[in-house]
Amino acid sequence: MRILQVINSLGTGGAEKLLLDAIPKYIETGVSMELLLLDGRDHPFLAALKKSQCKIHVLSKGSVYNPLHIFKIIPFLKQFDLVHVHLFPALYWVALSKFISFSKTPLVFTEHNTSNRRRGWLFKAIDRFMYGRYSRIVTITSEVGTLLKKQIGDKKERFKLIHNGVALDTIEKAVAANFLDFSISEEEKILIQVSSFTEQKDQETLIKSLLLIEQPCQLLLVGTGPRLELCKQQVKALHLEQRVQFLGTRMDVPQLLKMADVVVLSSHYEGLSLSSIEGLASGSPFVASRVPGLTEVVEGAGVLFSVGDEKSLAAAINSLFESTTYYNEVTTLCLKRAGRYNIDKMIQEHLALYTQLCKNQN
Repeated sequence: MRILQVINSLGTGGAEKLLLDAIPKYIETGVSMELLLLDGRDHPFLAALKKSQCKIHVLSKGSVYNPLHIFKIIPFLKQFDLVHVHLFPALYWVALSKFISFSKTPLVFTEHNTSNRRRGWLFKAIDRFMYGRYSRIVTITSEVGTLLKKQIGDKKERFKLIHNGVALDTIEKAVAANFLDFSISEEEKILIQVSSFTEQKDQETLIKSLLLIEQPCQLLLVGTGPRLELCKQQVKALHLEQRVQFLGTRMDVPQLLKMADVVVLSSHYEGLSLSSIEGLASGSPFVASRVPGLTEVVEGAGVLFSVGDEKSLAAAINSLFESTTYYNEVTTLCLKRAGRYNIDKMIQEHLALYTQLCKNQN
């Protein structure tokens, strides 16, 4: 069974990190798996995956929105037993490649988010056609599936719920980074958010909450993205330069999480964020916004706050620091909840789906 994974790039992001962690594990099971990138420009995730046994194909080192990718993808459909696609616009380009080439190769698409800019009446007909080229649509939470079915009006038989997973053992075995390397004093608490700097992730609310947190603390923001400079300007305007550190892309996230006192994700919406699972597994309390994609994962374990409300976020963090008993209780519940999202379970469920679709094809 030869499987091709297709994604826009291996820049920073949850779907990208998922493939970085999962592909070597797939290969360890004996499956022949390769990766196709629309944009193969260098990123730390790509450099890390190149060290594995995965063969990587690159269509360009430019825009992922170039429609010529459609024709470049067609030869790959003939070489593999199944193609698994992630993210837009790879979703469209692979669908159109299959349509114009009359390929019989089964396609799988994973829907990673509860929302996107295509949700609404304008894209409904287009999305129905594009998603219709896929044999199965994997949804990473039940809420993701419900919202997508509403958008494209599809048959429930084509949908398969498979939760994303994290290499929990990697986080469990990680040794905490040394806080002295970040010029943090023993008296300061450490907050961390690991996410791209986009409107979705809303680092701005987390930054504003620092003004209301009673304990002295340092905020570590890991990631890059289009709103990074905006957040830096906000920190300067609020005179928080001595309390916020922008760490960029890091390959030592497990070690950073182990060092933190509280892990935060302040998103406006999510699918099943790998950062949320890593936060639950960190060994510290996880605090997240009460939004689709996070509520389902966090409620009853971590602490939820009102989206976009820095007062609610600060109150949640203050309550953790006020009571050691409460802090430890939340930590224990978070660790227990993280156990549901082991990457090995995800891989076995995907392999079962691949096998079924390939057998049906034969």
